[in-house]
Amino acid sequence: MALIPIYWWNKEVHNFRISQDKFSKQPWANGVVLLACVVVAMLLANLPFTKHLYHDFLETSLTMNIKSPGGAIDWVFPHGMTVEKFINDILMVIFFFTVGLEIKREVVCGELSSFKKAILPIIAAFGGVAVPALIFTLVNHGTVAASGWGIPTATDIAFAVGILSILGDRVPVSLKVFLTALAIADDLIAILVVAIFYGGKINLLLLGIAFLVIGFVFLMKRLGEKRTAFYAIPAIIVWFLFYYSGIHATMTGVVIAFLIPMEARYNQAKFHRRARILYNGLLEAEAIATREDFPNGPQRHYLRHLSGLTKRTVPPSYRLEHKLNPWVNFLIMPIFALANAGVEITDPSYFNVFAYDATLGGVGMGIFLGLLLGKPLGITLASWIAIKCKVGEMPAKSTWPMLFAVACLGGIGFTMSIFVDTLSFAGPDIPAEVTQHLRDAGKIAVLMGSLCAGILGSVLITFVHKIQARKAA
Repeated sequence: MALIPIYWWNKEVHNFRISQDKFSKQPWANGVVLLACVVVAMLLANLPFTKHLYHDFLETSLTMNIKSPGGAIDWVFPHGMTVEKFINDILMVIFFFTVGLEIKREVVCGELSSFKKAILPIIAAFGGVAVPALIFTLVNHGTVAASGWGIPTATDIAFAVGILSILGDRVPVSLKVFLTALAIADDLIAILVVAIFYGGKINLLLLGIAFLVIGFVFLMKRLGEKRTAFYAIPAIIVWFLFYYSGIHATMTGVVIAFLIPMEARYNQAKFHRRARILYNGLLEAEAIATREDFPNGPQRHYLRHLSGLTKRTVPPSYRLEHKLNPWVNFLIMPIFALANAGVEITDPSYFNVFAYDATLGGVGMGIFLGLLLGKPLGITLASWIAIKCKVGEMPAKSTWPMLFAVACLGGIGFTMSIFVDTLSFAGPDIPAEVTQHLRDAGKIAVLMGSLCAGILGSVLITFVHKIQARKAA
């Protein structure tokens, strides 16, 4: 009888794992987890008994002080590293690495792989970057907040695609593909914006050494090296060189991602030939087996080689993307949200996104209007110009009202917008407390603008779908 509770416990654990697996595979699951982390972060940053612990933990130093007995060597390494910087400068490298792998896959064999497929989403993405940046600049020109123009230019693909999946068949498949490709192109533009405009003072010597290492990795790839382990050490070296050269360290992930081979070690013919030999050996081992145990010793040998064969037949780029995606979606991005979305509300004006100061500018206004209005207007206007000039084609079975409604979801900035916000407003002439105030106000504006953009897009998509369904009936 003692086995009955154990059986039921195992059954419950098994059912929980199945439910957990089903949840993680839903396209909206990542967005739900991120939203929960935002709520937790805001509570941790504002509750009286947690806010000090929360901020003290993020500011905990992680540097190593290396000293020699005689005092000849005194080296702090890595300089200025805290828990928050570890998340933003190291963990987010893995996030950018997976983004780079995804962009590369789409460029090589996906929705950006041909001129006809790629041109409309790319043009729309540029429109969706230019108009929000222009709105922010117009609002904040001549103020200390002017450098934050890059914050409202990004689209969070996790939330946007998650909402589209919830809306189901109300959105044509062609527009789902359009928004996904647009978000990927948008990520690439955001990466370039961070690399060019939000780095520090450039150390040309270290940057030159980094490019030499990157050139070595490129040569290694051209010579046919497809083992991922050989790319790990150069990636770490490039990270350190970028970190100390003034280029934001997260760019390491993107650069290395574009150098990871997309060709497998074994082609189709070689795979079939080796698989046939191994499978025949497996059958022979089964025929001469004296016991019914499976797998026996010889069979384990062939199965192990079959496992290695299948691994070497999958391109390294795809294999890494597949392995890292769950870790990025359900560990790294939630940790990033917990560390960066926790804004201590010391000033109620944070929630007044239309507040404006002659010196500090209107960072909330620029971000909120950029995400809510600039994104859909920029995407739609750029798409209209491209289609009218016959450069691009209208997505199949879509209309302009539905395209505008879907473009509203492009205003969900979140992850990349908050990341750019953490890099903005710093300068030698700006006091640290002013920088922190602007960043906190910016994060609140990103959250409010993204929420309103998601609601507006969902309502408009539902409304347009109902009108089109009535006309069709």
